[in-house]
Formats: sequence, C-alpha cells, structure tokens
Amino acid sequence: MPTDSQHYLLPAGLADVLPGDAAFEAAMVERVMAVFAAWGYDRVKPPLIEFEDSLLSGPGAAMAAHTFRLMDPVSQRMMGLRADITPQVARIAASRLKNSPRPLRLSYAGQVLRVKGEQMRPERQLGQAGIELVGAASASADAEVVLLAVDALRQAGVPHLAVDLNLPTLTPAILAAAGIADPAPLIAALDRKDVAAVRQLAGKETTLLEGLLQAIGPAKQALAQLAKLKLPAAAETQRQRLVEVVDLIQAAAPDLALTIDPTDHRGFEYHTGITFSLLGRRVSGEFGRGGRYVNQAGEEATGFTLYLNTVLAALPAPAEPKRVFLPAGTQPAIGADLRAKGWVTIQDVEAAGDNSAEAKRLGCQFLWNGQAAVEL
Repeated sequence: MPTDSQHYLLPAGLADVLPGDAAFEAAMVERVMAVFAAWGYDRVKPPLIEFEDSLLSGPGAAMAAHTFRLMDPVSQRMMGLRADITPQVARIAASRLKNSPRPLRLSYAGQVLRVKGEQMRPERQLGQAGIELVGAASASADAEVVLLAVDALRQAGVPHLAVDLNLPTLTPAILAAAGIADPAPLIAALDRKDVAAVRQLAGKETTLLEGLLQAIGPAKQALAQLAKLKLPAAAETQRQRLVEVVDLIQAAAPDLALTIDPTDHRGFEYHTGITFSLLGRRVSGEFGRGGRYVNQAGEEATGFTLYLNTVLAALPAPAEPKRVFLPAGTQPAIGADLRAKGWVTIQDVEAAGDNSAEAKRLGCQFLWNGQAAVEL
C-alpha cells in the first residue's frame, strides 16, 4: 500500500511554493513589472503551450533540447511546453503586433518548464519576468535593457548587483576570418578558459585568442586590453559597439559594477550581438540574462529575462503582516476598515470558545476585543 509521501511525491526539479513564499514571489513580480511599465513596456501573456513548429521557430530553435513535447488530441499536431518566454514574445512581435510602431516595448512574467535542470539551477520549473525591445538596432537600445534590468533588480531590493557584458559573436567572427572550418572546439575551450587547449587548437591565431582571455575583468581594463588586439573587420565593429554601450551604461549608472568577458558563449546560442549576465555577491547562478537577437520576422531585438527563484533567494525574508483575529459576531464593517488600513483579518467561522487561544493557533498576533486590536 503506497504511503502518503509516495502518493504526493513530486518529480525531480519541481516543488510546491507554500504560503508566505508564494505571496512574497507574487509581490516581487508585481514590483518588477511595475518598473517595466514605468519604462514604457506593455505586458503580454503568451500561452503555456504552442504548436512545436511555432514555439521552436526563430530564437526558439535554441530551446529545442529543453522542451517537453506532447500530442494535441484536438489537432493531432505536436505541441511544445514552453522552456523560455523570450521566443514567444518575439513571435508575438513578429505576428500579432507586426504593424505596431517600432521600437516595440513588451514585458512578461510567467512559468516555464524544462526537460532537465542545470548544475547551478537544478529546478525544472522556473519563474521568469523580462522585457523585449524590438525593432531597435542602436547601442542606446543595448544600454537601455541593461539599465532597466539593473533598475528593476535594485527596486526589488537586490544588493551588490554587477553586470557582466559579453560578445558571444566575437570569437566566431575572428575564427571565420581566419578560415577555421570547425570553430566549435575552440569556442568551447575559450568558454572553459582553457589556455592549454586554445594553444593546441588555435594555430596562428593563438596570440589573438590568448589576448581575448586577458581581456576579462572590470570594464575599463578589459576594454584597454581589447584595444591592443588587431581584430578582423567584423570583430572590430563589435568591439566598437561594446565600447559605445559601456560608455552609455557608465554615464547613466556610474556606481554599477561592470565587467566584460568577450569569450563567454554558453547560454547565448541564439544571440547576435552584445549580451549580459546579472550577477550578485554570494549568489549561486545569475539573477538573469539578456542580449541582442533577431526575431522570427528578421527584426533586430534585445531584451532580458530575470530568474525569479534566484532573485527571491537573494532578498531578505519579508516582514510578517499584522494579523488580527475577529471573534464571531464582529461587524463586517470593522473587518473592512482594518483591511483598508493594511491589517490581515482572520474571521472566526467556528465560534471558538477561547478567542485568545484560537487567535494564537491561527497565527494571529492581535485579537479584536470589540474596541481595538490588542496584541497577544
């Protein structure tokens, strides 16, 4: 006979969010979404499931290995359960909102499900909130999404925030100009910061690629090191864009800790320009990631996604709300007045004999005595 614990066992990577934590998450999401709205980003709500060929189109192709599939019993077509919301918002911009004025600013929040978790983020169900800026190819657009991400996290209460800027297309541009037929092993070696493997694989490009590995760190020093390297034309254009974006970010947020890693490619497979990770002190994993890509209609776009589990883990526990127990017979107007003043009211629906004991049992710190809320 199965035990209760066996009946209610959840799959690996999935968990219930219980009272307190669920309310905290909902409040944090609304705070973040309010910041997005204040910057002019309009909220959209894509479905949890789409037809597979739509969900995995454009930037969604990079999420194919992470996506659960199932057969739609109505249409007999394969569907996918979203593993990331960005491709869905990109699709909305390219289809339902294709005639809306550009640049188009959209925001979202919701849950995603992935086939398996990651080493630093083992959860398979993740909460996401983010924005997409569609139809803007300028450095100002790149800077805006970074600054908005920083503003949202700071207003949520995240301390010690840092931004790591990346150029995942820089190394492929260098290797393409060098005529290297299979760049994947070198890109992987640079991701690992494996100098020995780079020296073994790079041939005549060894000095240049080692120079990239030395251009990792605080923005000022990293840009100075990048400036010393003789880059092919396509890579030089990317370096100049990076300089421009850094200048814009530092002018708007001079106190922001800003670093650069021009060799980081992991997790940015569908991106086409500057990307970034949002990091914190003593935090496992990133608060979020973002960067430039091309949507299903071929439009330039950039945006970011915040990982709500990581953000919540970095925030202090919320203060307990003031809970007051209202004995049976308390007038409804009294409860309404208390709630309007910010109290949480717990109405007695069982006609308890000992109101003080019942209030404590239900987690109330106060008891309504007929005239006022008295602390227990």
